Amino acid sequence: MAPDNRIAICPGTFDPVTNGHLDVIGRASAMYDKVVVGVVNLPWRKGNTVFSTEERVDFVRGATRALRNVEVEPFSTLLVDFARQRGAMAIVKGLRAISDFEYELEMNQLNRRQDPEIESVYLMASAKYSFLSSSGIKELATFGGDIEDLVPAEVVQALKERLGR
Repeated sequence: MAPDNRIAICPGTFDPVTNGHLDVIGRASAMYDKVVVGVVNLPWRKGNTVFSTEERVDFVRGATRALRNVEVEPFSTLLVDFARQRGAMAIVKGLRAISDFEYELEMNQLNRRQDPEIESVYLMASAKYSFLSSSGIKELATFGGDIEDLVPAEVVQALKERLGR
């Protein structure tokens, strides 16, 4: 399928989805006619997930329900293959810090080698979410920290049940 300039992919593990992820997805939805949030089924870099693929897809769907041009799908292929299958011309990701940039630069080069027609677009994290990570959320939840304003309410409850001590 030929790339469409109006379709973008927002990929991630989303274990769990955070308000930082949702900020990037929402901003991308204002830039593109259609945004497909790709939930990685078999994360290579992150190992086992706390939530199943189906749970993570459901959390993202619930949190993006008001965004009419956002679809959520699991995938377990190369990201560029997933983007190509969906007719996307862009992969949109958020950047928080220099460490994100270093990793994303490497991934961008590998992805462009696979398909030079698919662009990577990076959105800087909003200041209020620049510190936010899924792993940090999981650690806070494990030890009873306050995560109420960092993730959707449905995720707060699920994390307390799954990780709370």
